[in-house]
Amino acid sequence: MIIGNLQNLSLAGLPAALRAILERDECRLAALQQREDGRFQPADAPWFCTIGPAQTEPAAQRHTEYHRQWADIQVVLNGNEVINASQQSLAQPGDEERKADLFIAAARALPITLRLGAGDFVLFMPGEPHQALCAAQRPETVRKAVFKIPLSLLEA
Repeated sequence: MIIGNLQNLSLAGLPAALRAILERDECRLAALQQREDGRFQPADAPWFCTIGPAQTEPAAQRHTEYHRQWADIQVVLNGNEVINASQQSLAQPGDEERKADLFIAAARALPITLRLGAGDFVLFMPGEPHQALCAAQRPETVRKAVFKIPLSLLEA
């Protein structure tokens, strides 16, 4: 897990391949905030990004998820969100695969709490459990960009 802010990428310590993605003109904060909701994927890229609104909820109502083949870079574009996380795998053989590479963990032991505002991001590597869209104070609508980075790009 790596946290940072799009306007201070040099402080985040991102691997070069991931920093190169976030330094692209179309991935800068102002460009993402102006982009219409939906999915975009540059023609030369193995990664993609989905932008749109989402509703935060009390943490007790949110699921804990992890991925095996994709890393997530979750960027808050507008609003505030809390994401709970762990650096320890919670994967169990019976975890539900809700859709392709989205596993729901039964365990909820997430000792790390991050509060994100506009421009803040968190990178979750494959296997790192996270509970996104938790309400900071009270439920609100946030607008996010979620980058999906294939495992193959991380191994390069």
